[in-house]
Amino acid sequence: MRLPALRRPSPSMAVSVMALVVASTGTSYATGLIGSGDIKNNSIQSQDIKNRTIQGKDIKNGTIGGKQVKDGSLRARDFKAGQLPAGPAGPAGPAGVGRWALVDATGAIVAQSGGFTVTAAYPTLAPAGADTTGLRANGNVYINAGENLANNGVLAVVALQNTVDQNGDGITNGRALGEDANPEFSGEISAAMCQPNVVNCAPPGTGNTNHLVVSPRNSDGSVTTPDTRKRFYVVVTGDSSDRG
Repeated sequence: MRLPALRRPSPSMAVSVMALVVASTGTSYATGLIGSGDIKNNSIQSQDIKNRTIQGKDIKNGTIGGKQVKDGSLRARDFKAGQLPAGPAGPAGPAGVGRWALVDATGAIVAQSGGFTVTAAYPTLAPAGADTTGLRANGNVYINAGENLANNGVLAVVALQNTVDQNGDGITNGRALGEDANPEFSGEISAAMCQPNVVNCAPPGTGNTNHLVVSPRNSDGSVTTPDTRKRFYVVVTGDSSDRG
């Protein structure tokens, strides 16, 4: 009996059969067959990794070196914490920059960052009505900063205290209507370094640049009295490296 001749499969049939074999064996088939030798040199680019088609588990440990990393492309966030060496420490800033003190209504320091002492608090060096240097000192507070203030700035500001009724109107929240109706919140204040022939300071021992003078005043510019005085902050800024 004559057997029928076998026909050679067409190219399309061969491709279909191959696709069927690959699909039925799953991805393990391709994984087992494709290796480094099957990949064209320099054919894998950064976008292949960026798009997550190549993962860390696909790369053999210890095979990627500096040549494979583009210069300047890595950032600090690409490294594990503690892996980047720290740079050298910068120079230390001047010691004691920015000191302050809180002075109460009696002229006493009640809190400070350090180095301040009161030399004269609202001294009475001349009787009222006498136009003398001593009279000008009566309403001021003189503070020894413990350093030469020639290279420093000096600031002062009134510190409100809304638990003290200074004018007896029963209002301490700063909402009373009328001019100067809220003495607990208002007032003028100025401060300067003591410096002979520039800012003369009368109390003994204060005529030098280690001292500063603070002049609190009422809102109308008049000298404060014991019942109208308020707390204030004084701040020394700038170079404090000469403080011993």
